[in-house]
Amino acid sequence: MANQASVASSGWSSIEIGLMVALVLLVVMIVLQWTSARQLARDLAIGLRDQREEIAASVARSSAQIVQQMAVLSAVQNQRVDAFEAQLGKLTEANEARLRDIRHTLETRLAELSRDNQIKLDEMRNTVDEKLQASLEQRFSASFKQVAERLEQVHKGLGEMQVLAGSVGDLKRVLANVKTRGQWGEVQLAALLEQILTADQYAANVATITGSSERVEFALRLPGTGRRGTGEAPVWLPIDAKFPMEFYEKLLMAQEAADTALMESSVKALIGRVRDDAKSIRSKYLAPPMTTDFGIMFLPTEGLYAEVARQPGLLDELQREQRVVIAGPTTLGAILTSLQMGFRTLAVEQRSSEVWQLLGAVKTEFGRFGEVLAKTHDQLQRAAKTIDSAGVRTRAIERHLRQVETLPGEAAKAMLGLEPEVNTEPDKDGEAPG
Repeated sequence: MANQASVASSGWSSIEIGLMVALVLLVVMIVLQWTSARQLARDLAIGLRDQREEIAASVARSSAQIVQQMAVLSAVQNQRVDAFEAQLGKLTEANEARLRDIRHTLETRLAELSRDNQIKLDEMRNTVDEKLQASLEQRFSASFKQVAERLEQVHKGLGEMQVLAGSVGDLKRVLANVKTRGQWGEVQLAALLEQILTADQYAANVATITGSSERVEFALRLPGTGRRGTGEAPVWLPIDAKFPMEFYEKLLMAQEAADTALMESSVKALIGRVRDDAKSIRSKYLAPPMTTDFGIMFLPTEGLYAEVARQPGLLDELQREQRVVIAGPTTLGAILTSLQMGFRTLAVEQRSSEVWQLLGAVKTEFGRFGEVLAKTHDQLQRAAKTIDSAGVRTRAIERHLRQVETLPGEAAKAMLGLEPEVNTEPDKDGEAPG
């Protein structure tokens, strides 16, 4: 136990000794570094002082040189500025002289242009005045001529109006005659029938009743047969033109005069006349089955028809009791057009068997045409295949002939023994070459 304690005490003493030695060395090193640092600082301070002195001397020398150079430059600059001022003064004087010359030239030219313009304006004014004078005279002459022509046309128009007034008077005198009015209505009715129907679809002055001497002005020939005695005859649709002019004129005069009593009496007289005419048509011209069970009364003017149609229940009454249809020009045209369509439909029905036979023949021929078209299609396909194979052969020959040189046209014809082409086109003079 005593040995271990002595060893332990001896061990701690050696460590302490090592630490002390290290501490001494460290202190020595610090002292040496501090000493060297102070020496270095003194050296640096001395060097910096020397450099500062050198820099100050250099700056002083540079400042003196700069001041000297600035003085030289200032003197040179002053000389140049003086020279520039002298040149600028010369240029200013030269420019002022040139400007004076230019101003003088411009004033001279402007004065000349002003004189020339004044002369040209005077010439233009004289020319314009002359042309305006000539144009005004021409316009006035043309205007007076047109006025004279228009006055002459007015005089001619007045003369024509007088002639027309005389013609109207003649027309009134003509229409005052009952027979003449009837003829005018018949002419208008005939014109409508001729425009819409064919000649074999109507007839004039037809005796619709057997043994009667009464003949209707026009009658439509309808499809079918009406027995007349032992023979066969068509079914007639009577159309009679009526023109109660005097009653209609009285009604118009009453309307213009706003005379209510005269209007009522004129309307009653017109209605009575229309009813009498309807009774006359039924008794004279209707005889079923040789005729239709109704007839048509034609009123030649739209105004007269409108006045009759305006009366309440009159058209229905005449159609129901007298079996007569009232028609104006427009209404009769519509009726005839519908009948014409019926005639065409009947003709189509009558010829339907012929149409079916024709369609059968067309169907047969169309089947044959389809067979011929199929054969033609096959032949065209074979021809197209032949042309395609010929094209393949042609391209193959062209590939083999690509490396062969091409001869001129005349030499190629001579080599192949072909005859030269003869120019058959006429020359510019229109003559063929000899």
